[in-house]
Amino acid sequence: MEVRVVTGDITQIDADAIVVNLFEGVEQLGGASAAVDKALGGAISSLMGKGEFKGKFGEVGIVHTLGKLPARMIAVAGLGKQRDFNLDKIRGVAGGFCRSLRKLNCHRIATILHGAGVGGVEPEASGEAIAEGAVLGLYNFSRYKKPDYEDIAEMLIVGREQSEIPVVERGVRKGRIMAEATCLARDMVNEPANYMTPSRMADIAKEIADKHSLELNVFDLEDMEAMGMGALLGVARGSKEAPKLITLSYKGDERSEKAVGFLGKGITFDSGGISIKPSEAMGDMKDDMAGGAAGIAALSAIVQLNPKLNVTAVVPATENLPSGTALKPGDILKAMNGKTIEVISTDAEGRLILADALSYAVKQGLSPLVDLATLTGACRVALGNGYSGAFTNNQELLNEVIKAADKSGEKLWQMPMPEEYKQQNKSEIADVKNTGNKYGGAITAALFLSEFVDNTPWVHIDIAGTSLSSKESGYMVKGATGVGVRTLVELALSLANRERIM
Repeated sequence: MEVRVVTGDITQIDADAIVVNLFEGVEQLGGASAAVDKALGGAISSLMGKGEFKGKFGEVGIVHTLGKLPARMIAVAGLGKQRDFNLDKIRGVAGGFCRSLRKLNCHRIATILHGAGVGGVEPEASGEAIAEGAVLGLYNFSRYKKPDYEDIAEMLIVGREQSEIPVVERGVRKGRIMAEATCLARDMVNEPANYMTPSRMADIAKEIADKHSLELNVFDLEDMEAMGMGALLGVARGSKEAPKLITLSYKGDERSEKAVGFLGKGITFDSGGISIKPSEAMGDMKDDMAGGAAGIAALSAIVQLNPKLNVTAVVPATENLPSGTALKPGDILKAMNGKTIEVISTDAEGRLILADALSYAVKQGLSPLVDLATLTGACRVALGNGYSGAFTNNQELLNEVIKAADKSGEKLWQMPMPEEYKQQNKSEIADVKNTGNKYGGAITAALFLSEFVDNTPWVHIDIAGTSLSSKESGYMVKGATGVGVRTLVELALSLANRERIM
């Protein structure tokens, strides 16, 4: 979909549909909504009076113009309660009205800058949120099934002043970049595991590197053996698919040798290995590389936004399958940093591959580190599907991550990392074991990862509950969410503006 910014009278725009808005509880229309209502002879006000348009968030009311305006229909988008209004509401509104109008066979739509009036939102921020929400809300994974609709081809964002156009266009550009990177991650996660293999993840990273002149390294099995990555290779033993360690680097500050590390779990299919999972919903385990997809996709956006910062994504990628060569419960592995690991469950494999990835990142001097992983069902039990869990050894860094998540609309909740819980990970025959008991599983998993970061500032984000969505809502669609991409990008932009990077 093309997104253009224009100025003019919204009532005179020739389009299939024009979009205005309404706050919940408002009895009298203002601004562009009032102008459209007047041109329609009070049709919107009449429907408000009858309780058909209430302005509730997510509500999209349709009024046909019957030739009174150049547009054939008006969409009245509910903004919800004014006290709850924020940028993420604009994203949600844009995603919702775009899907509604697509169902009504609209190919060219026009919208006002939502929130730029009484909502108190700056035009640039409104343009960014509208573009981001629209692209995300219209997303559809259609590689293997042709959709039964034609997509919206063009959206006009109509401003009031000519001087606003460059500002809004700047916001629209960023919104598109953020959304398209998120959609890339969604595509990767939605791909079936017979296509999205570790090698294919590496190919996508190469495509991004070639397009944007990024530095790419793909380490194969022999390389990992030479580096002593026994934990990652232990997980990979059960699969015929070759494991890959992918690093993708952006150099935005030529004067500095320092680089931030974004790490992502890349299990392209997780059967549980010998500790095999129940068959119910095992097909969803193609999403176990969502963290790795987020890291790769985030770099594709960061390079376009060009912050003065160096960033390297590190993605350990493999399958976790049972076979005659597979890792077994009771086996002992040796990670890259020299620590030995007793394997209690082969289904706790994500932390094993991240142990080597974190060790590698520390050895390379990457700092600070942020990893994303669909790591534990325990985190999903604790926080549901709406929040990712965040763990840290550095509160200052986590505060920055939380601010970035808030700005992007991705919900994070800080989880504790009590020292006494480390007892659950103690092994009688190795330095550490890969699971604790059944209580506090998300915490003990994070504490396991902390064994491999030394004193490097580090945040672990458990996205097990947020990587998939079971329903459409706002700019979310069914399937992969692309969670983490926008948080990582916003974090990079924020860290680039700091005098001191941790």
